[in-house]
Amino acid sequence: MKRFLISAVFALVAPAAFAQLPPAPVGDPAHPETVIEFGAPETVIVQTDEGDVVFDALIADSDEERQRGLMFREALADNEGMLFNYGEVQTVSMWMRNTLIPLDLIYIAPDGEILKIIANAQPHSLRPLGSDFPVLGVLEVRGGLTRDAGIRPGDIVRHAMFDNIEVAETEEVLDEGDASEADSDPGADVPAAPEDE
Repeated sequence: MKRFLISAVFALVAPAAFAQLPPAPVGDPAHPETVIEFGAPETVIVQTDEGDVVFDALIADSDEERQRGLMFREALADNEGMLFNYGEVQTVSMWMRNTLIPLDLIYIAPDGEILKIIANAQPHSLRPLGSDFPVLGVLEVRGGLTRDAGIRPGDIVRHAMFDNIEVAETEEVLDEGDASEADSDPGADVPAAPEDE
């Protein structure tokens, strides 16, 4: 009986998740012949307990770019990805329409903290893949890469959109300055005052 109920629930859910939408018209970002011009890839760094993971990521920060995403891509190298910038903090939902390869979806808070990861999202699925939390961005990478690279919730994504690149560089400079000050004697180069006779 239990197996029958599980099968019945799957039969109801599966068609919605895998149903095919009518083909998008030319000009729609979901049509393969519609040209969407992304800018040059930008460096995105994920700080993990096992070290930094560096990506050359395309930035999707317009409606058209976010709608296209990684549709129709046949492969994605380990150092490639796409960073979706939503411009304002909100709860978002992704799907895998016209996506040919599995992807890991990394949901990111406004300060760069990873809040949630969906690993190996299934190609062509129309099932909504929600963030569950308000986020500013989503980083999409090759399916299974988050596990392989040790990327987990709580890790930090560094990129200008999270306003945490300059902060990281400033902290390093301050740390180096503090160390050099601690090693020097502040009065070593100051000549002694002459004594009154």
